[in-house]
Amino acid sequence: MKQLMLGNAAAARGLFESGCEIISSYPGTPSTEITEEAAKFKEIYCEWAPNEKVALESAFGACLAGKRAFCGMKHVGLNVAADPLYTASYCGVNAGLIVGVADDPGMHSSQNEQDSRHHAIASKVPMLEPSDSEEAKAFINIAYEISEKYDTPVLYKMCTRVAHSQSIVETGERSVPAQKAYEKNISKYVMAPANAIRRHPFVEQRMKDIEEWSCTSGINRIEKGSNADFGIITSSTSYQYVKEVLGDSVSILKLGMVNPLPAKLIKDFAQDVKTIIVVEELDPIIEQFVRSLNLKNQIYGKDIFPICGEFSQNLLKESLSKVIPSVKPVDAGELKTLDSQLPVRPPIMCAGCPHRGMFYALNKLKVTVFGDIGCYTLGSAAPLSAMDVTLCMGASFSGIHGWNKAGGEGNEKKTVAVIGDSTFMHSGMTGLAQIAYNQSNSTVIVLDNSITGMTGHQQNPTTGKNLYGDPAGKIDLEALAKAMGINRVRVVDPYNISECETAVKEELEVNEPSLIISRRPCALLKEVKPKPALKVDEAKCKSCKMCMKIGCPAISMKAGKAKIDETLCVGCGVCSQMCKFGAL
Repeated sequence: MKQLMLGNAAAARGLFESGCEIISSYPGTPSTEITEEAAKFKEIYCEWAPNEKVALESAFGACLAGKRAFCGMKHVGLNVAADPLYTASYCGVNAGLIVGVADDPGMHSSQNEQDSRHHAIASKVPMLEPSDSEEAKAFINIAYEISEKYDTPVLYKMCTRVAHSQSIVETGERSVPAQKAYEKNISKYVMAPANAIRRHPFVEQRMKDIEEWSCTSGINRIEKGSNADFGIITSSTSYQYVKEVLGDSVSILKLGMVNPLPAKLIKDFAQDVKTIIVVEELDPIIEQFVRSLNLKNQIYGKDIFPICGEFSQNLLKESLSKVIPSVKPVDAGELKTLDSQLPVRPPIMCAGCPHRGMFYALNKLKVTVFGDIGCYTLGSAAPLSAMDVTLCMGASFSGIHGWNKAGGEGNEKKTVAVIGDSTFMHSGMTGLAQIAYNQSNSTVIVLDNSITGMTGHQQNPTTGKNLYGDPAGKIDLEALAKAMGINRVRVVDPYNISECETAVKEELEVNEPSLIISRRPCALLKEVKPKPALKVDEAKCKSCKMCMKIGCPAISMKAGKAKIDETLCVGCGVCSQMCKFGAL
């Protein structure tokens, strides 16, 4: 049966059809929907783990128990999971193990533009990279076959455009292999130095064997073109752009396996063309490998293509026109434009966002704020501008500790750190342990909105529900902080600005670590019922624009008076605390 599917949904379908039984992931755009879609199949157990490292270690344990397993994350999450990945490469697997990673060229929702192929190369793990939804499904089964045949975890690389675009997929039936018996093997699974030394040569030979397989398996394929002068080597969405721009006019070596790269196949391809053009987003990994083969062909890559950002059909046309005479540069007349300019729509915290009141208080107090990764990172945007630095998940608590140790009381009395409840569970706990153990007088704030908001409302260990929404273990943040050695713990309502301001002032003055929990559920949760929208009494409005200082999208100024959009306002009342004239 043929269906139109998102790439992530197709990957989930592939997991179902291939007999995957255990999935442990951490949500991260653009990978999140793989696990969410897989959870719709009752035959697959799915869970959200506290972070990517834990998720991969859990999936590894499941594969050792003899069932096919999957672990999903975004590219920066693979950094967190790198420790188990690199050693799992040495251990190998029992049943098949796939590690899904989704890159984000263009940084639509990420703090960097990292290329995950580097992790595949460094960990010596094969990596498959589908270019559309059909391949997204098919490559899952191939990945399991590779994993079990060659005794290796397999990296499965998506990117934003493949993950979130749709194409036709032909679905099939589910086939579950028999559970593999676990056999105790200390030399294989206990990676003490003496055992690891013996496993390393196995890993090197395994990669050679997989490369040889990839040259003839069909995972990489040559498409002959009418023009023998030019040959394109490409993969993923770049392949789709090449086909749209060039059609069948040039020969293409389409790579489905991007690690290890197929040296023999590339050499064979090079013999039939004069010029090779490598088309790949982000880093020149394929290009550098091709150049290392010392081919006689003229080779183009990042000398005509950008190293930053996403590609597009227009970008390819413009770049290829520099070296392929038949490709005409992009004509401005070809580009379709709107008759009128649309207004800019920058990301902003939602109307009624529980973080807004706390960020307003921090801005008012003029404190330095160490931020973290989550929807609350938008607290850095004007007019709140209440964040000074954001590095990576969990870094705010660790960062403020180092800042305060370096600056002493001068820093301690005017610096706070903020982190979300989900991010705190992900990697903020260790930062809090650092503060408690090494005793910096740090004031830190957990912005507890009772959900993982940024990636679309996934549960986490503080919500009391699992991935399916069923009751689950719930971590008590107050009890946890006290158990970790934080004696001063207080809870505030972020809709109450004065309460937030007072709490921050008081905790900054004490000479010991303290934790403030800013607790109110996300305004977009289904169980959170909005209050009636506020209205503006124009007779009382003095056009002072104080209400505009909280950056709520429901508030605007029209004809010199404040105006509230009743379709957006949830009645949180934060703006009314700003108005000295009782106009709201």
